[in-house]
Amino acid sequence: MANWLTRAFGWGAPVPEGAYRPGPYMLSNGWLPAGSPWNYWQLGQNVQPYGSRSAMLEACISAYSQTVPMCAGDHWRRLANGGRERVTNSALSRIMRRPNDYQSISDFLLNLTRRLYEQGNAYAVAVRNDRAEITELHLMRTGAADIAEDGSIFYSLSGNEIIERRLDLSRGVPSRDVLHVRLHTPRHPLKGESPILAAAPALAMSNAALQQQVQFYINQSRPSFLLTTDVVMKREQAQELRAWWNEQSQSENVGGTPILTAGLKAQPVQTSAVDAQLVETLKMSDEAIALAMRIPLQILGIGGTTYASTELLMQSWIATGLGFVINHIEEAFGQLFRLRGVPDEYLELDTRALLRSAYRERIEGLARGVISGIYSPDEARAQEDLPAVPGGHGAEPRVQQQVVPLSYGSDMQPPSPQPATPPPQDTPTTDNTAEGADAGDTASKLAAFRAAYDEYRHLAA
Repeated sequence: MANWLTRAFGWGAPVPEGAYRPGPYMLSNGWLPAGSPWNYWQLGQNVQPYGSRSAMLEACISAYSQTVPMCAGDHWRRLANGGRERVTNSALSRIMRRPNDYQSISDFLLNLTRRLYEQGNAYAVAVRNDRAEITELHLMRTGAADIAEDGSIFYSLSGNEIIERRLDLSRGVPSRDVLHVRLHTPRHPLKGESPILAAAPALAMSNAALQQQVQFYINQSRPSFLLTTDVVMKREQAQELRAWWNEQSQSENVGGTPILTAGLKAQPVQTSAVDAQLVETLKMSDEAIALAMRIPLQILGIGGTTYASTELLMQSWIATGLGFVINHIEEAFGQLFRLRGVPDEYLELDTRALLRSAYRERIEGLARGVISGIYSPDEARAQEDLPAVPGGHGAEPRVQQQVVPLSYGSDMQPPSPQPATPPPQDTPTTDNTAEGADAGDTASKLAAFRAAYDEYRHLAA
């Protein structure tokens, strides 16, 4: 069994330099299974397109490519006081709102992420204005990096009919004008490889099992019900009975209730043990594909263990595969736009948009942030797209009055009573007998409070 798997899928020990490599082989428009000949096109073998031969793989790629555009991107810069500010007048901020004149940023990120996981590389060419600022960004379907003798990097890009009519890209584009997002680079530092290659054995097994099962059902033509009886019937009677059954259960009478007589019994065809084993094999293949793509099965609507809330499910995915690809795209944009990097200056795709449905958890988190003094009321309201509190009363963070530092008992003392200030001589006065009595009463109360407080400190010591 192990030898058969090794020959079929190319599993085994590493191959030395220059020796035959069993594959799978990655090409520009797809991949070839292990053991494919070099003249595969002459033998009638086609390249397997990325992601188009497996529903599970398509679901995984779509989950990434449809989730990343949901996270709005902003250009952030660090402030001297430790905070940060959103930059709204930079070239990056304009690109993150409108990358070009025929695509939205959602369309741009959708196709960029999809090509990244299908091919391992995603390319986009930048167009600059007279001030050398990037004003447009155009996705390219295919690309390749070329290294000059002095180490300079140029890209050969193609696959965008719009920008190819506007610019001449035949001479190569310098790397400073190319957005190149790539995954793991085991063969070349500028050539990424898709995790689809790691899932190639599971894909091959799943496709082979499905193709064999399709041929089996086509050749077998197995019905869903059998009619059995102990009565010996002639051929004409059996054909008449079959026609009557089809008349009662097909076409417009689908779902009807046939009535059987003369000892006829309808028995449904049960799933055999071989069919059940096939289902388990396909399930294992789907789990292997999801594992290679680093995506929880619950995101795809399948899987056993469920999460307590949507927030926990999304946080689990963000902590693994989704968080990586978001940060990877952010860093690629930062390199193109020459940002200083985290924490000074960076692009951030906000993942809070993925928790819009978790309204209760989001509001409870903001309320705790306001009560603990982390957020001011205006900052918490801004995250919910609400206006600031009128009059500037919500601009300052707040805490409860009983929250005091530990040094309060030793360093902070009750205020000493201040003597009453006599009124000016030239100001007409009224009878201040009651006011004087109140001031004396207050002073005596403060003195008593201080004496009790000193006694408490003495006992505590």
